Parts: sequence; structure tokens; C-alpha cells
Amino acid sequence: MHTRRIGDVEVSAIGLGAMPMSIEGRPGEERSLATIHAALDSGVTLIDTADAYHRDADEVGHNETLTAKALASHDRGGDVLVATKGGHLRPGDGSWTLDGSPGHLKKACEDSLRRLGVEAIGLYQFHRPDPRVPYAESVGAIRDLLDEGKIRMAGVSNANPEQIRQANDILGGRLVSVQNQFSPAFRSSEPELRLCDELGIAFLPWSPLGGIAKAGELGSGHAPFARIAEAHGVSPQRVCLAWMLAKSPVVVPIPGASRPETIRDSLAATDLDLTTEELAELDTA
Repeated sequence: MHTRRIGDVEVSAIGLGAMPMSIEGRPGEERSLATIHAALDSGVTLIDTADAYHRDADEVGHNETLTAKALASHDRGGDVLVATKGGHLRPGDGSWTLDGSPGHLKKACEDSLRRLGVEAIGLYQFHRPDPRVPYAESVGAIRDLLDEGKIRMAGVSNANPEQIRQANDILGGRLVSVQNQFSPAFRSSEPELRLCDELGIAFLPWSPLGGIAKAGELGSGHAPFARIAEAHGVSPQRVCLAWMLAKSPVVVPIPGASRPETIRDSLAATDLDLTTEELAELDTA
């Protein structure tokens, strides 16, 4: 497995996005555990989760608990960097709400520590800006958690360039990751990707294949990805991830998966070399 860096930690160049194993339409636990174990067997050392990745109101942290169970039952579980997040909530009716208050973030971190069964969270990210709370106050809570040793590294998610710079300042230059949506159909995070490249901060594209409902449509909706995939004898999804990896050494995609075969295919993107011409075509696709 090829590797990249988040802060001072070396991780697999592609991580596993665990959200599909906990929200609506999720598989049974046996298949979810098999999916995580397949990722570990293939060399994954980064798993992305969040306390808000759950379906029902009474199961907050379902995905963190599932991730912890999978890691504890695998001999490579201790080698994994678990990235989790706080500040997003799911009332249980399918909607998403926000709470970026320092008090909530600090309690959320404590709850995540308990569910993950660790003394310090490897990477903790502020999930999404809350318009009711000054951004500096939310990130200030993340800084406090970092200073207290509750988290080893700090990141932000769904942030614009100004917020990235502000967060890095508040954290005293210790911002290690930005997790934003980025895919062939959603490219508005290009400025954030370029800024992360400039600052040496890991950029973690979420829903890199277009999201749970759209991943299978990648080939039909974006013809160049399908054509280049056919030329190489691989899936359009694999081409998509290889294209992302080629954009910058700070890019670490975290494709979601809920089947072992899906994450195995995604991970094979690290061995797919696209030509300069192919990359240029995909950039404008």
C-alpha cells in the first residue's frame, strides 16, 4: 500500500469512509465488520468516522462503536489512525443539525473517547461550521482538546479557505487536515485543495465517488472516466481515485464502502498510473 502523511503520521494513501455502514440503508453488522477487516487486510491504516454517523436517535456514535469493534477484533487494528468528528447531530428523522458550541464539542469528544476505547483520539475534526457560533470559538474548543491531550491531531471539515487559515492560526499552526466534499461532480473545493497543498495540510475528499447514491453512476455521468477506465480495464471509480491522488501529495481520499469488494477496488487505485493527457482530460471532464 502506498502511503501519505497526516501531520506526523504515515497513513495509507486511500482511507476507508465508514459512514455507509451506519446510516440509512446500512448492511448488517457482519458484513460491515467484514468490510472493515477487508480494508485492513489490504493495508488501510486510516478510517474516517463521526459521532453523527448513525440512523436512529438513540444510537449516537453507532459508527464509532462499530469501528472500535472491528479494530479490536483484527490483529492490525492497532496500526490504524481513526479520524472522527464532532459538531454535527442527527435527531433520528433523517435530518442533520449543528452544534458548534465549545461545551458540546468538548462533551462530544469525551463521548467519542469512550466509544472508541482510547485515551486520546488520533485525529479529531470540527465537523461543520455552525452559523450560530463564532468559528473561532468552535476551533478554540478543538485547540483546548489538543492542548489537554484528549486528541493527538486536529482538523476541520467543510471549511472554506478563510476558515482554514483562521483555524490554522487558532491552532498555532497545528492544523493537519481539511475534510471537504470533492468529486468529479463536486469540484468547488478546488481552492481549498490548492491551499492545503500550499500549506502542507492533508486534504481528505469526502464522497470522492459522488456519494452513496451516485457512486455507481460515475461512469455514465462523466464519460471520460468511463472511457479511460475501459482503456485500462478497470472501474471508473478506480480511475476517479487515481485522478485525485495525482492532484497533490496531500490528497488522501476516503471513499465510503459497505462491501469488502468495493473497498478492495478503491484501494487498487494507488497502483493505477494515468498519463498526463488522461489527467488533463479528467480535469476538464
